[in-house]
Amino acid sequence: MSLFSGAGGLDLGFQKDKYEIVFAVDVDKSAVETHRKAFPKTHCIQADLVNLGVDGLVSEIDKVLVPGERIGVIGGPPCQGFSRSNSNSSADDPRNKLPALYLDIVKALKTKYTVDFLIFENVLGIEDKKHASTFSAIKETLGTLGFHKSIAEYDAFNFGVPQHRQRVIIAGFASKQACESFKPTAQIKGKQTVREAIEHLPEPSYCAHGRKVVDGFHPNHWTMQPKSPRFAHPELFKEDGRSFRRLSWDKPSPTVAYGHREIHIHPDGKRRLSVYEAMQLQGFPKNYELCGTFSAQVQQVSNAVPPPLAYALAVAVEDSLKAVH
Repeated sequence: MSLFSGAGGLDLGFQKDKYEIVFAVDVDKSAVETHRKAFPKTHCIQADLVNLGVDGLVSEIDKVLVPGERIGVIGGPPCQGFSRSNSNSSADDPRNKLPALYLDIVKALKTKYTVDFLIFENVLGIEDKKHASTFSAIKETLGTLGFHKSIAEYDAFNFGVPQHRQRVIIAGFASKQACESFKPTAQIKGKQTVREAIEHLPEPSYCAHGRKVVDGFHPNHWTMQPKSPRFAHPELFKEDGRSFRRLSWDKPSPTVAYGHREIHIHPDGKRRLSVYEAMQLQGFPKNYELCGTFSAQVQQVSNAVPPPLAYALAVAVEDSLKAVH
């Protein structure tokens, strides 16, 4: 079961390890379109889980499962309310209630199915002091539901992704032995720099009012017109900052997480990255396609779990379950 599935990055990793993604749900129309295109056999619905409610969601899941089936639940509730880069984040952000909803759904699923594991992904900020009550409640609820938990921070760079992206992963297992065996293995192979990921790509197309001006070699290889006068002086761009952060060819990218006008500057300094280039920095397959407007695609790639990290988590879950059965 994939909750808050987004562009399907987490799902891709589990699918690669031969898990069957039978159900997915997200509130964003474009993300659902992306998911349906990439996972045509999955029952994927567009829904606001707060409005749909636990009972409404379970009724949808009942359409694809037989009572008693063994399942896992994966997902990353929207993290903007916990993000350290969000200067306005607060403990009472409505989005901070979504982890509790995630666990309410798991609780309901346990009454009909055998939930062997869950994977919960979020930003490091969820562990901050101002969110202590939320994080403590998550851990306490996992125990109440009978799950043994593993909580650790992972950097996607250590799993073959050319990007530093640190996230908290909570893994819950019905079996204590499985939980103790859960040890995602870092991948020393894989791309490590921006150069390895995108230097070989052709120039992208540009967009105007959210649409492409010219078609490129991949539907997502497009970016904003470099209208700012600053692009005439690329030597002034720095590797830090927010709105005009220039990437370095021979380093990993900083975290791929953009506002609409905050997409990182290409290493040549003449333009911003294309959506497709950002996808490569996230470790998406070369033929993967994001749907929707330019802004919708930027949002999807920013929120995605890097598929290589997801694959490492999937393999670790599989190995853990095998240690029990």
